[in-house]
Amino acid sequence: MSVTVKFFFYFIFKMRKILSRISVLVVMVSLAFVMTSSNRQFTIFMIGDSTMANKDIKKGQERGWGMVLQGFFTENVLVDNHALNGRSSRSFIIEGHWQKVYDAMKPGDYLVIQFGHNDEKGRIEKGNKRHTEPGLTFDDNYRMFIRAAQEKGVTPIVMNAVVRRNFYKKPDLTVDDESLRGAQSTGKELVNSDTLIDTHGLYIVTPQNVAKLMRVPYVDANKITKDLENGLGVEASRKLHMISAVKNGKDNTHYTVYGAHEVASRLVDAMADVCPELKPYVRHYDYIVSAKGKGNYLTLQDAVDAAPKGKLTQIYVIDGEYPKPKTNGKKIKIIKYSTVKIK
Repeated sequence: MSVTVKFFFYFIFKMRKILSRISVLVVMVSLAFVMTSSNRQFTIFMIGDSTMANKDIKKGQERGWGMVLQGFFTENVLVDNHALNGRSSRSFIIEGHWQKVYDAMKPGDYLVIQFGHNDEKGRIEKGNKRHTEPGLTFDDNYRMFIRAAQEKGVTPIVMNAVVRRNFYKKPDLTVDDESLRGAQSTGKELVNSDTLIDTHGLYIVTPQNVAKLMRVPYVDANKITKDLENGLGVEASRKLHMISAVKNGKDNTHYTVYGAHEVASRLVDAMADVCPELKPYVRHYDYIVSAKGKGNYLTLQDAVDAAPKGKLTQIYVIDGEYPKPKTNGKKIKIIKYSTVKIK
């Protein structure tokens, strides 16, 4: 046998051993990824308006759906909510809020984008910091958010605006949503329809169009919340909004504790549908407790007291320190973040 042939067989033998080792290494790495992927730590950044924003719990029942979203995830997921009352996609940028989010994002994170309520306000005029035009500047801002996220290795999740509770066929579109907070009506609520009437027009179309063109995850938050409101009907849907929390209230835009959780519970599932890798991190329990106002209840005892008798109630505690609750014979299962103390 020639030297060349011997070398050929020797080369093949060595390569088989090397390839075998590489295959084993690939399998080990793959297994390690599968075993640890559900424990991966990442942040979901939120940018948007008052329907999503954090609220001062000392001022009452108002909550943004983004404020309560943390209670629908495992503790290794951080929901970092930067949404702010009264902001549009334009004012969020020019006031410097977007830059803070951009600087904080890192590869593997997510960015939820939801504007529209305030982009509709005003006109294009000198000094107007909020107004954008659908098909033009509104689209430009969404595209900028998406591209910036992608540049940093962050997954954008595009949403359109949640609905206003409007069952009147001729809504006043000039009213600033922020002026409704705490406002009282002097007359009867205007209702002339048994199904919800849209108030957003083309502002709910832009996010969908941009997401489709840029091939990024999209959640139709407007349809999801419209179905929720219509499903409850004219009267029961009042409980979702602050109109029900203020005597003779007018606010059909901002959410109550109940409303924010109903919306967040649906939108988190929609997020996991368009980003299936999020599903292992999503959680749904009967009650959520948070001393910071991110839950249904501020104390563990309040959640236990609200639990029905004779039925297992699962209570998710995501922050705070609490005395051991008195269950009074109720079937209670407590699941908590590792940082929570119960003594």
